[in-house]
Amino acid sequence: MAWWEGVEETRILIAPDHGVKENGTGFLLSLRHPKSGNTTCFLYVNEMLEEIHWFKQSYSSWFLGDYVTEDGRLYSATPVDPVFIFLPIFAEARMKKGDDPGKFRQLDDIMFVNGYPGYLHLLSLAEKSMQVVCEVKEVGSSRFFRLDDSKVLAWLYHKVCQLKKTLCTLDKNYAAREEKDTLSDPVSILGEYLKDKPWLEPLCDHLKLNFAEATRKASDSEKPPSSIENNFDSISQDKCRSGAKNTRNGKQGKKPKVETESRNIKDMFSKAIKSKR
Repeated sequence: MAWWEGVEETRILIAPDHGVKENGTGFLLSLRHPKSGNTTCFLYVNEMLEEIHWFKQSYSSWFLGDYVTEDGRLYSATPVDPVFIFLPIFAEARMKKGDDPGKFRQLDDIMFVNGYPGYLHLLSLAEKSMQVVCEVKEVGSSRFFRLDDSKVLAWLYHKVCQLKKTLCTLDKNYAAREEKDTLSDPVSILGEYLKDKPWLEPLCDHLKLNFAEATRKASDSEKPPSSIENNFDSISQDKCRSGAKNTRNGKQGKKPKVETESRNIKDMFSKAIKSKR
């Protein structure tokens, strides 16, 4: 049974082809967005976490063979580095106070988030991905994690450098810009998934950037295709927890008229943000 079977209405989703077999398992998960804290829809398949976005033009629908789907929204699944998603959870779990580095916690305790059972599907993903930003202690057969601020800052700096390289490949004139501009653009992109405190402001300080100027670009630019937040009226989450298979049948229809700048930002983000240190 494919993951879309059981959904009350047909939807159009563009997602990476994971080559999942018929009996492969995937989930639509309700998680907290790391920036806003709002409930957001993610697709978890083949140990890859993808954020679901949507775009809709006025008075649009889809023709699928002999069938017409009234919902003309175009959904896309964008790979995202899971560390961004887990950062707020691990930050809260260590119960840091002042200069105290906080407590070591077992992974299943950290990932138990009241009202969000979806995190429990990501235990193995968190164990592999969060070691880059955490101190890890082993006591017998048990492992304990504690988020380390210095490791988080080093990881974010690495992300900025990756994004800077990607931006230079997309624009030949980008490398000729001033150093602070080539750094502030990556910071503004990362700012879509980071809270100002305790991550974005220290990152700007480390890069010697003016925090207000570095984050203004993200707020002034046109909003990219929306994340699916707060509710699942467009996708029936409870009926989608079966086998997963990502395929795209037929040719892609006419591309939606998204502004070039917003589209480029999303393309840059999807290329650079999914890579891990």
